[in-house]
Amino acid sequence: MNNFAIAIHGGAGTLVKGMMTPELEAKYKAALELARNEGFKILEQGGTALDAVEMAVKLLEDSPLFNAGKGSVFTAEETHEMDASIMDGKTLNAGAVSLITGIKNPVSLARDVMEKSEHVFLAGEGAMRFAKKLDYNLEEPSYFYDEFRHNQWLEIKDTDQFQLDHSKKKDSKFGTVGAVACDKHGNVAAATSTGGMTNKKWGRVGDSPMIGAGTYANNKTCAVSCTGSGEYFIRGVVAYDVSCLMEFKHLPIEEAANEVIQKRVLEIGGDGGLIAIDSQGNIAMPFNTEGMYRGFKTSKGEQQISIYKD
Repeated sequence: MNNFAIAIHGGAGTLVKGMMTPELEAKYKAALELARNEGFKILEQGGTALDAVEMAVKLLEDSPLFNAGKGSVFTAEETHEMDASIMDGKTLNAGAVSLITGIKNPVSLARDVMEKSEHVFLAGEGAMRFAKKLDYNLEEPSYFYDEFRHNQWLEIKDTDQFQLDHSKKKDSKFGTVGAVACDKHGNVAAATSTGGMTNKKWGRVGDSPMIGAGTYANNKTCAVSCTGSGEYFIRGVVAYDVSCLMEFKHLPIEEAANEVIQKRVLEIGGDGGLIAIDSQGNIAMPFNTEGMYRGFKTSKGEQQISIYKD
C-alpha cells in the first residue's frame, strides 16, 4: 500500500509573534488541526485525495479566521468576491471559480465545475448562474461579515490602496487556504480557496483559482497549493513550475519547492509559500515570509501544526 498523507495551509505572510495572543494562536491551531484531521480520516478510510482536499478546504472556509469562505475580506464595494480551484492529479481534470458571492464553500462549486460542466473555469455572473442551476443555497452577506475584516477595509476604503491580508503594512490575520493530499492508491490532488485582497477593485483575480499558478496536481510529479502575492505567483506560474522541475530536472519535491519559493519567486519580487506532496506521500512546505499557517499528517505517524519558522 502506498504511503498516504495530507498537508494544509491557511496563508503565508507577516506573522509577528508579539501580535498573536496565546488565545488566538490556540484558535488558529485548532482550526488547522480539525481540517487536517478530517481530511486525513478520508484517506485513512480509503477515500480519494480529491475528497480529502475538498473536505479540508471546506472546513477552513467555514472558519472566520482565514481569508476564504466565511472569513473573506471586503472588496472596494464592501462586498465579498471569492475564488477557488481544485485539481485531480490522476486525470488532470480541474475546476475553478472566480468572483463569486454568497457561496458558503467555493471549493465545492469549483469541484462541480470540474465534474458537472464541460469547462475548467467559470467566473462572475456565469459561475453564479451555474451555482443556481445546481440549487446552491446563497448565504446572506451577514454570514460573511467579520468585524476584524470590516475594520481592515474601513482603514483603506476610498483610497487606491489594496492589501493582501499578509502585506507588510499590517500584522493582521489573513490567509488563502489550501490542501494537498496523496491517497492509498498514489493519486494526488490539490485545492485552494481565497477571498482575495482587501479593497480590491475591477474584478481583480489572484493566483488561487488559476490552474498552474495557484493550484496544480499531476500524479507524475506532485500536487501544489500556493499562498502569497498572487500577481507574482501568476507571472511565475508557480504551482506548475514545481511540477516542471520535478518532471524535467528530476528534482525531489523538497528541492523543487525550495527552488521556486526561495529563489524564483523572490527574484521577481514576490513573497509567500506553498504546500506540495508527491505520489509517494513526501511533503514540502517552503515559505519566504515570517510565517505560514500550515500542518500535515502522514500514514507513517508524522504530524505537525505550525505557524512560524521552526
